[in-house]
Amino acid sequence: MSIQQTDVLYTAVATAENGRDGRVATDDGRLDVVVNPPKEMGGSGTGTNPEQLFAAGYSACFQGALGVVARQEKADISGSTVTAKVGIGKNADGFGLMVEISAEIPNVDPAEARALLEKAHQVCPYSKATNGNITVTLI
Repeated sequence: MSIQQTDVLYTAVATAENGRDGRVATDDGRLDVVVNPPKEMGGSGTGTNPEQLFAAGYSACFQGALGVVARQEKADISGSTVTAKVGIGKNADGFGLMVEISAEIPNVDPAEARALLEKAHQVCPYSKATNGNITVTLI
C-alpha cells in the first residue's frame, strides 16, 4: 500500500553525477562515494556500484523488519545477520535485477527462522517496493 506525502517521516536525497561511472552523494554529506561498473560488466570495479548500494540498503531494512517481527513473536534474534545478494543481468527490456535474502539467526530453530524471514518479507518496505517488480528469493 502506498503512503501519501503527509505520511512521510523522512526523505533521503541523493544526487548522481555521470551515472554508473561517476559519483553519488547525499545532500547531508554522510554518503559520498565513487561509483563504477563492476569488472564483470566491463568497468574498472574501483568504486562501489548501484547494486552494492541497493544490497546494503535492502539488507539493513530487512534486518529492521526482522526485528519488528521478532518483537511481535517474542523471538530472540540477537546476533542475527541479514545478507542481500543483488544480481543484475540482461533481460528483454535491457537489464533487470534479482535479489536473494538470507539470514543467520543463531538463537532460533530453522523452522522458526524461516517463519520469521517470511513475516519480515511482508513488513520490509524494500520487499513491498520490489513485490511484483523483481524476483526476490528468501534463502
